[in-house]
Amino acid sequence: MPEPIVIRAAVPFDAAFAVPLVQQTIGKVGLALTGADSDTGAARAMLGFFPLRDNRLSYQNVLIAARGPEPLGLLLAYPGAQAHALDDPFRERLASLGLPAQVESEGTPGELYVDTLAVTEAARGQGVGATLLEAAAAQARTLGLSRVGLLVEDGNRAATLYARVGFRAAGTRTLAGGSYTHLIWTLPG
Repeated sequence: MPEPIVIRAAVPFDAAFAVPLVQQTIGKVGLALTGADSDTGAARAMLGFFPLRDNRLSYQNVLIAARGPEPLGLLLAYPGAQAHALDDPFRERLASLGLPAQVESEGTPGELYVDTLAVTEAARGQGVGATLLEAAAAQARTLGLSRVGLLVEDGNRAATLYARVGFRAAGTRTLAGGSYTHLIWTLPG
């Protein structure tokens, strides 16, 4: 019988696992956020932010799913009301690169915003994503929030997981040139 999936808070040393997985998952949003022109450049910039506090991509906002010592996936989430402030370091980075300091903050006040849910290819289909979403629900409740929100791009395979868990469409948004559906999971009492 395989070891259970354990959820733990990330630490700065998780950057080597977490950052490439985040960029692989968010793609063009990561390029827009960092001002980079390649996934490698975006991941390099993110590596600088991950060990720091008080930014969107900080280890403070990440939970790691693991089986034994092996990390299987991650959840990057924060209160939607903090989204704008957590994006300020990225606005500063863009300005320092001579780029427009525009970052579209994604979170909505009143929700725990799931910025990134990512599972390694080898661990997909094993319940890791659902376990991480349950951890998000627990985190939301701890923070006094009654819903979890996220953006999903059309055609994303995870959309079936989100529907199964209880997420429902609450509108659409354009972000980094892409169209996304804003999904909300209203947590039971």
